[in-house]
Amino acid sequence: MKLLFYFSTILLCCCWDNAEAQPKKNAAFGYVQIVFNNLINNRSVVLYDSSYSNPFGETYMINKLKYYISNIAVYTDGKATKEKNSYHLINQNIERSCSFTISLTEHNYDSIQFLLGVDSTKNTSGAQTGALDPLNDMFWTWRTGYIMQKLEGTSPQSKVVNNKMEYHIGGFSGDNSVLNYITLHFPANKILQVKKGKTSIIIINVEIDKFWNADIDIKISDTPVCSSPGLLAKQIAGNFCKLFTLADVINNN
Repeated sequence: MKLLFYFSTILLCCCWDNAEAQPKKNAAFGYVQIVFNNLINNRSVVLYDSSYSNPFGETYMINKLKYYISNIAVYTDGKATKEKNSYHLINQNIERSCSFTISLTEHNYDSIQFLLGVDSTKNTSGAQTGALDPLNDMFWTWRTGYIMQKLEGTSPQSKVVNNKMEYHIGGFSGDNSVLNYITLHFPANKILQVKKGKTSIIIINVEIDKFWNADIDIKISDTPVCSSPGLLAKQIAGNFCKLFTLADVINNN
């Protein structure tokens, strides 16, 4: 049923740019749907009413899970084709936001790259709209910029009022930058094939289990809250960017 939903929610975003090789006039275009599966224990994250356990035996519930995917590019033989105005807010509470569709010239592609977060230019460009609208509750101030990743919930191990667990990860400049590019290579038997009028699918798993100990240990009892730029936010962002793995490429449906 979930794949049926993915096929039925094709949102056409046609503006792409390739500085190395501009599309030929009258070039054939196909479509690629990019799907982000937010998982815990290999199952979709359920907000509000599911209890989970981290590697340290601490239990928690998740109320919010949101993050920015931007600056998307696909590659073939080292040449990049980049999406223009490439900013997408993944929000586990809004299922349709976890999937979006782009158009590409007919070709085979060997990898995809994206920025986890919002680039410094947009952080300092004044009021934005769409995915970057401050009303999306992912913006601090014009000085501190966007919240790149947000994970909120509760945990009995949290000593904060109401057992709050809150990780708002941001910081876009200098030593406090939490921006990380993620590159996923397609296996030889799963090269992305784009054909005229056809839709291929890239499925990316986001394994929240790894959030707690990918690079550093994050124990809720020790660090239940991070809500400002700084070293801790940068370290947590280092964990967050390790969550993304390629699950599958489904060609030409």
